Amino acid sequence: MMQLTQRERFLAFAGFQGVDRVPRHASYTPHMLAKMTQHLGRSPLLHFDMDTGIGAGLQPPPGFVPPDYSVYHVGRTPGADGFTIDGNGCGHVDHGFYHFTEYISPMAAATGIEELEQYPIASRADWLVTAMHEAVTEAHAAGQYTQIFVGHMYENAWQVRGYVPFLEDLLLRRDWAETVLDKFCDNNLLVAEAAGRAGYDCIGTGDDVANQNALMFQPELWRQVMKPRWARVIAAARAHKPDIHVWYHSDGNIWDILDDLVEIGITILNPVQPECMDLLAIRRRFGKRLAFDGCIGTQTTFPFGSVQDMRSRVQELAQSLHGMDGGLMLGPTHVLEPEVPAENVVAFFEACDGLTA
Repeated sequence: MMQLTQRERFLAFAGFQGVDRVPRHASYTPHMLAKMTQHLGRSPLLHFDMDTGIGAGLQPPPGFVPPDYSVYHVGRTPGADGFTIDGNGCGHVDHGFYHFTEYISPMAAATGIEELEQYPIASRADWLVTAMHEAVTEAHAAGQYTQIFVGHMYENAWQVRGYVPFLEDLLLRRDWAETVLDKFCDNNLLVAEAAGRAGYDCIGTGDDVANQNALMFQPELWRQVMKPRWARVIAAARAHKPDIHVWYHSDGNIWDILDDLVEIGITILNPVQPECMDLLAIRRRFGKRLAFDGCIGTQTTFPFGSVQDMRSRVQELAQSLHGMDGGLMLGPTHVLEPEVPAENVVAFFEACDGLTA
């Protein structure tokens, strides 16, 4: 097969058509990025040929002033003692352990729904689309595919409300939980709609809703609360680009909601953790309706396997999942952490180099 452009390869992969090589990618924590750069002599982001979508998001209008979230963190000063505030108003305390931080949820002590209703998440209704359209034009002209992450929903909601309080809200005060969820759902919908209008090849969605064994809550609760909101987001994009692909991320075992995800329009599943899910069982159930992105364990093969283990795993997956016929993009099932041997990363890409037509 003649060599495909990156975009042609992505569309073939996502559409279960033959590829010139199995697409692949990897991402790194800051410490791992530095480790790989030292090992390779340059950044791995430049050294390895990766299949990674590009894009640009909605941009705030001139004069935009973000909410002042410091009022929700009385007694803490941003920039002092390792304390920062993210774009949703959540506090983070850096305790000096790599990239991990302690979350400080601004609405954890809320005592009424009115406090949640008034919590300021800036609407993107009047944000600018110019950069999104320019990114598509430039990427497609260069043979690259375009993808943008529209945002989380459940994850952002519990981070703002607090993990335990949000789960309690879901069970005892559903309207409280939905108030926070809708603040993020509404913005995600706006980004998805803009991506569809701009002609993006794929939108990224998702939330970590599972642990190693099962969902964090009953599947029916997810179906009642999260499913209809993601369905609206996907429909907003497809109203303008019916063939746009939809990538969904959740760590853990999400077997119980896979049928629901496919029903609402998910076409690419990430990361498909082999420690939690049976990849072959998923493929047998969904066939060409659900492509895989990931599949190489960051709890097993990447940190603890040998170079030969990595090479064997790549070959095994490519063969058992018929990767050359599309439907498989290989990569670590999470961002690569500092304990991963540099040699295993090199072996991963070298093994992928051999997966060609």
